[in-house]
Amino acid sequence: MSAVVVSAETEFALGAARSEALARLTDGLDARGLAWLAGYFAARAEIGAPAPISAPTVAPTLLIVSGSQTGNARRVAVALAADAERQGYAVRHVHAGDLKLKDLAKERLAYFVISTQGDGDPPEEARGFIDGLLGARAPRLPELRFAVLALGDSSYPRFCAIGRAVDARLAELGAERVLDLGEADVDIERVAAPWRDAALLLAKTWLTPAPVSNVTTLKPRVAAVTRDAPRAIELIENQRITTRSALKDVRHLVFDLDGSGIHYQPGDSLGVWPINPVAHVDALLAASRADGTAVVEHGGAAHSLRDWLTREREITRLAKPVVAALAERSAHVAEWLAAPNLPERLRGTQLAELLAQFDVRVDGAWLVAHLLPLAPRLYSISSSALAVGSEVHLTVAVDPRGAASRFLADSVAGSPVRAYVETNPRFHLPGDDTDLIMIGPGTGVAPFRAFVQERAERGARGRNWLFFGEQHFASQFLYQAEWLDALKRGHLARLDVAFSRDQAERVYVQHRLSERAQDIYAWLEGGASIYVCGDATRMAPDVDRALRAAIESARGRGDADDYVAALVEDGRYRRDVY
Repeated sequence: MSAVVVSAETEFALGAARSEALARLTDGLDARGLAWLAGYFAARAEIGAPAPISAPTVAPTLLIVSGSQTGNARRVAVALAADAERQGYAVRHVHAGDLKLKDLAKERLAYFVISTQGDGDPPEEARGFIDGLLGARAPRLPELRFAVLALGDSSYPRFCAIGRAVDARLAELGAERVLDLGEADVDIERVAAPWRDAALLLAKTWLTPAPVSNVTTLKPRVAAVTRDAPRAIELIENQRITTRSALKDVRHLVFDLDGSGIHYQPGDSLGVWPINPVAHVDALLAASRADGTAVVEHGGAAHSLRDWLTREREITRLAKPVVAALAERSAHVAEWLAAPNLPERLRGTQLAELLAQFDVRVDGAWLVAHLLPLAPRLYSISSSALAVGSEVHLTVAVDPRGAASRFLADSVAGSPVRAYVETNPRFHLPGDDTDLIMIGPGTGVAPFRAFVQERAERGARGRNWLFFGEQHFASQFLYQAEWLDALKRGHLARLDVAFSRDQAERVYVQHRLSERAQDIYAWLEGGASIYVCGDATRMAPDVDRALRAAIESARGRGDADDYVAALVEDGRYRRDVY
């Protein structure tokens, strides 16, 4: 009778009873003990007894790959790497954009944490990797074992589409899936935490941990400033930089970082922990008819409902899981949830409005249990520390229905704001000798203000070309005086602007790109890098199409897609879109 070999995917599927039993039996065994068991089962297989699993090759390193847009996937991957290192494993964490497919073929165990942006788009830092993995030239991966955790937003039809595609494609290329695909919604930790635990448990099968030593340092470490450990920084300036007649209220905000331990580079973002506006809290309490003074206990904490809604819960962004829970109480809400344009509905509706529209009552315990935890907002930093010293500047468009932008707009000089830096290495500056084309309409111009400041301070020899767009020249030309001064001083080589509503025909930055096609191509041929920042829904795709058309027009042959793909692979076409 031949031996029965059970695949690792089947043997170790999360939740399977045999997996749990095997884990308990082998928990704590070192490499020698595991090797003995492998020999024991191999011997049993030779005499006809079924063997649960063939002994795998030990992989020296756990590869963790993250593809992140706003930092969530990166944060989960960092936590997984830290947990693995604490257990003594050798770990290598890389961003998807820095991973070469030919190198992936050399790996033996890899965990992927990949987010999906909007309705099925890859995160910017992972675009090149995803295109290569899904392409015809992707290498076979017969020696690789893998697991994928996908992050997404279930309000979109193509929920977790990129993670699903990565999971399926790795299997197609011959890699062995050792853990079922995890799909995390906006409440990430509900799925991510058990997935990490299962992934670490499985790692014992293929990795040999090194002894973990306890070392007492003579000098205590300074606590890092992170999303979960922010610092209070002082607001020292809050200036409106659009006129009172403008359609948008845009603020220039300056914060004092002195003594905060916060450091940044141009291209990074400042994460701001908001406090929900009183008006929004009052509206939700009125619509729900819940008692704001009532003390609600949840997750080991006890606060008044008003405090929960002010500092701990997301009340200005409506998520599908919240509406789904509410639909269990109301057939009308269930019908609303089934609408085909759900993403747009969710973006345009707050919970207070939904409760009032359908006359649904919920108590404080329901609100605290079902609303998502309040999350920080990320804003592109619009200053260079070389130019402004111990300050950090933001350029923020105020959304009256939002949380953070309204919180910031209502803050006065001297107010403390809890903040941290979200590093964005994929959007940092190129070398000082590189020419730079920057496309940033609206507040998307923020990082490019930092870029120009930084390069001026460093005496960079590379030229700077800025494309800026807004609605009206007279009321919304953000930092106009600074750009004109930069032109005068040579810190900007070129400036092209588009003000969409100053003439009968709408004109946007993509139209300026088309008009400058020959010059853009000449800059790119000379080694220039192109950076885009701003709206991901309309602006970024329009700019991308215009860029490809400009290249096509200049080259006179149909290989613009290959040309752009090469720019992405070389790190010369970078986008920070949201």
